[in-house]
Amino acid sequence: MADFSHKRGKRNDESGFGSLVDFLLANARVVLGVSGAAVLAIATLAVKKLIDRATSPPDDVDEIKAKQKSLEESWQELSLIKPVPKTRREDLEEPLISPVTAVATQEPESLAPSSKAPLWEPRPLLCSTLQEKLLSFYRDHVAAPEEDKALGKQLAKDICTELQNFLKNKSSELPFGTMLLCGYLCDDLASRGRLEVDFMLPLVLEPNLWHLIPGERTIINDPCFGMVKRTGVEFFPRGSSPWDRFLVGGYLSSNRVSDTLHKFLVASINWPVISSMLECAIRPVMAPKELKLEVRCERLHLDITLRPMIEAGGKILLAASSEEPVENLWQQSFYAAEMSKLKALDTADSGARRCCLGLLKVVFEGHPFWSKLAGRPLTHALLHLSQTELDWSEAALSERVQQVLEELVQYLAKGDLPCFFDSRINLFGHLPLEEMEEIGCTLYEALAAPDLANGLGL
Repeated sequence: MADFSHKRGKRNDESGFGSLVDFLLANARVVLGVSGAAVLAIATLAVKKLIDRATSPPDDVDEIKAKQKSLEESWQELSLIKPVPKTRREDLEEPLISPVTAVATQEPESLAPSSKAPLWEPRPLLCSTLQEKLLSFYRDHVAAPEEDKALGKQLAKDICTELQNFLKNKSSELPFGTMLLCGYLCDDLASRGRLEVDFMLPLVLEPNLWHLIPGERTIINDPCFGMVKRTGVEFFPRGSSPWDRFLVGGYLSSNRVSDTLHKFLVASINWPVISSMLECAIRPVMAPKELKLEVRCERLHLDITLRPMIEAGGKILLAASSEEPVENLWQQSFYAAEMSKLKALDTADSGARRCCLGLLKVVFEGHPFWSKLAGRPLTHALLHLSQTELDWSEAALSERVQQVLEELVQYLAKGDLPCFFDSRINLFGHLPLEEMEEIGCTLYEALAAPDLANGLGL
């Protein structure tokens, strides 16, 4: 009967709390608007989880075990108490302070402070404000030394040359263009200890045999992607183009191109010889569909990604990831436009947008949930904020960092982050709803922390 009353009371409490939550959310949309109500919903969900956890009664078995454990610990503490030794009368009669004459007999030189030992030891300055902590984190964990960046760029150029020569000799029938270096290392956004660079490998297609189909005109109906269709088959049958071997359903398959390049990287190139020649360790990533190389040289860690690309219709298309449902997809890349826009904005007002981006990128990459936002979503959220906020000086870094995080929470609550260069593209379109909620809740908890630096793990 007592259990029934307890459960009934708990149901009444839950229903009352649920009614209160529904009332708050219903009125929040009117008062705060859609984005404010979404943020309030995330916060309410987190608070409800905490209340449910706190009000749930423990099991009887757990209570008995806890009591037994507390009794055992109490007996152990009693057994550790040792009897206090009795004070002897002779000890009480001894003086507590030694005679002063003993000190007076010492030589003056012994009393003088030693010249070798410093009078005080300097302590490192403690960062008290969020601004100071962010700048300290940027210096210690984000900004890469110039010598490391120079060495990384030189290694990347040498490896790129070796890879280009191999492709010309091994697959001379495939018209690859000249590889280009791209990525955070080339744009001064490399993080300390981990340099990232991309090898852009152009595929030279015959313009009269291949035609780009925009993604919104395909079955996936997504402007972020595109498909390259083989045309002129009635006049130029299959086999007329060297790229016909990668056709799937009449379209150029990005998966087949990536598979061929992966075999080259993993099984065909003699990386030990190249490593010995360049005095570094080069190891291809063995995972399927991963066109990556890991390079180690002294304290340097260089990550190289080979990216087959197509230029068509004024767009740059990269081979889509293997997670996409259709293997013929090519994904539109905005990286060059992103970096060009950031550089132009920072040059115009001597801003710290790239500093803000590099700092948050390192923070996000070290988080189990936020790492999925460390690339394009973070960059485009910052670009959107640049349209409304004009002060991007280093003195306003802490305010801008906090605003970028708040903007991301609102975008996650709506489930839509429009591309800065094409508002039809939703950069959160590939994220499941559960992941967006998880990322949004953890970001909100970091913002709600008393110290944002601790919430970000600085």
